This record gives sequence, C-alpha cells and structure tokens, in this order.
Amino acid sequence: MFEKFKGYLAGIVALALAVLILLPLRDHVNTTTIAMTLLIVVLLTATIFGSAPAFVISFLSIVFFNFFFLPPYHTFVIEDPQNWVALSAFLLTSLIAGSLSAREKRRASEAESRKKEAEHLYTELQSAFEKASQAEAYKQSERLKSALLDAVTHDLRTPLTSMKAAVTTLLAETKNAGSLMLDNEGQRDLLDVIDTEIDRLNKLFESLLGMARIEAGGMEPRQKWSSMEEIISNALTRSSDLTHNHRVHVDIDEDLPPVHVDERLIAEVIYILIDNATKFSPPGKEINIMITHDREEMKVAVEDQGSGIPSSAREKVFEKFFRFAATSGGSRQLPPTGLGMGLAIARGIIEAHKGRIWIEEGTRGIGTRV
Repeated sequence: MFEKFKGYLAGIVALALAVLILLPLRDHVNTTTIAMTLLIVVLLTATIFGSAPAFVISFLSIVFFNFFFLPPYHTFVIEDPQNWVALSAFLLTSLIAGSLSAREKRRASEAESRKKEAEHLYTELQSAFEKASQAEAYKQSERLKSALLDAVTHDLRTPLTSMKAAVTTLLAETKNAGSLMLDNEGQRDLLDVIDTEIDRLNKLFESLLGMARIEAGGMEPRQKWSSMEEIISNALTRSSDLTHNHRVHVDIDEDLPPVHVDERLIAEVIYILIDNATKFSPPGKEINIMITHDREEMKVAVEDQGSGIPSSAREKVFEKFFRFAATSGGSRQLPPTGLGMGLAIARGIIEAHKGRIWIEEGTRGIGTRV
C-alpha cells in the first residue's frame, strides 16, 4: 500500500518544501520565478513517479500558487486580471509538461524492452544459423530486422519529441506575448534542447551512413601524409563536451613519424573510442591516450578505468548492433546505449587502412584498452 502512494507523498513533501522556501522570498522575486520553481517539482514528480502523481501535484501547485503567492494573499480571490492569465498559463504548462515527462518515461521503458528483445532475437538468430534450416534462419532474421528497426525508430523519435515540445512552448510564448511565462534564460534553455537533439540526430545519421558505406565496400580512405599529434588534437577538440567529467592524459613517443592515413577517418576512430571510454568510465577517472611506434608500425591506444570488458565479449563488441552492458559501482549494471555501431565502424575504418583493432585489459588489470 505504501509503495502505491509513495509517489504522491514524495511529490507533496517536495512541493511543501518548495513553498516554505519561497514564502519568505515572495516580495523579492516575481511570480514567474515562483511558478517555474513549482513547475520543476511537477516535472520531477512526473519523471520519477509517473503521470498520476504529477497531475495531483499540478493541481496542488495551482492551489498553493494562488493561495500563497498571488495577491490578495491567503485567499482564493484574484484581483488582477493579469494574474488570471498567469494562473491559467501555469496550469496548462504544468499539465502539459507533466504529461510529456511521464510519456517520455513510458517510452524509455518501452524502448528498453524492445532493445532487450532485439538482443534476445540476435542470440536466437545465431543459434538458428547453426542448428535450424535456412527457412527458419531467414524467419528469425526478419524478426531481428523488425526489432532493430524499432530501436532505430525510438532513437529517432526521442529527439524529435523533445524538439517538438520545445518548439511548441516557444510558439505558445510568441502567441501570448503579453503574458510571457518564460524569461530569456528559459527560452535559451529550450533552444539549447533543440540544438542538442539536432546534434544527436546528426550523429545517428552519420553512424547509419558510415555503416552502410562499410557494408557496401565503399570505404575508400583518402590517404595523405599526416601528423598523428594533430589527428589526436582534432579528436580531443571534438570530444571536449564528452570529457568534461574526466581527466584526459595523452602520452606520445618522441620523434613520432608522419602517417599515411585519411585524417578525418582516423580522427573519427579516436572520437568513437573516447566516446566509449566516457560512457563506461566513472566521472573523475582518467582516460589515457598512448601512441608508440617502431620501424614496423604505429600503435594508438585509448584506455579507460571502467569495469572492463570480459575476454568472452572482446570480439563481439566489434559486431554490428552488439551493445555491451558494463557495470558501475560494483555490481550495478549500466544500461547499454546507442545502436551498437561505433566499434563496428571503427573496425571498418582501420581495416580499410590495412590495420587492425583489438581490445586488451587496461593498466594493472583495470579498465579497457582499445
């Protein structure tokens, strides 16, 4: 019984604390700031506990907003007509935001279920090729394609949903210019959401296109003599947003000779490896990039301090759509992310350069070195 009402109780407690904190400040801050603070409580409730508690907290937020923060105080009477507009806008915004947040949580849960189904179907497909007839294997293959298409569809829909919500809110602001609920900072936050999700879509499309080129045998590096130091620098600049919670250390042999490679493609490989290292290495840990050479070859390694990859999975992680679920903080499992194409693309690029890529244990048996 307690579990059933835990979301309602937590939301009410959070709302009460917010009201207690804001009450002494109500004569010093405007109602927009107060409304946005209460809206955050609604969003958190929707994200953690779902839509039903969020709707209850939305209603209580309206009551508290009216009673404590709209003059005349401690009554449900509203004298200023503009406050009716503000109250109505807050009600509509809290209900829509709570609904969107709860719906996104449901979609994330559904997406995780679809991804688990895709992994299960992929295992079944491998078994079918070994034990079953060609007809059965083909049938399993079609089911796998459908499940993978669902996963790709979710990865497309999630940023589109976020951008749609942000644009809808901004359009609503322009239509009600006389009663704006968002200040410049709020509008900029929504624009940042749109910008981030567009970058996310671009990355997805680049991965799909890169994998398609490798599959079609169309990966033809435009090789020229290049500096490995410059390639590493370009990859680090591009990944700066990913590594802000980690310490990156670069160790390069002296007198490093030039390399005959496609600069853009090799920088893409380094970026993929840094991206993976940030995903599976705890914040604050080091990511080491090492370059050594002798007369025969040059070796580039990216090493993290995460939980590592077992030897049984070190070859599988280079397969298309294989997504490794690492552990963090002991036994807590991190959910697999992305479509599982990064390392497959990296292998395709390296092999197109007549090189090879593999995985080892990190220094002193900690983490992963690629």
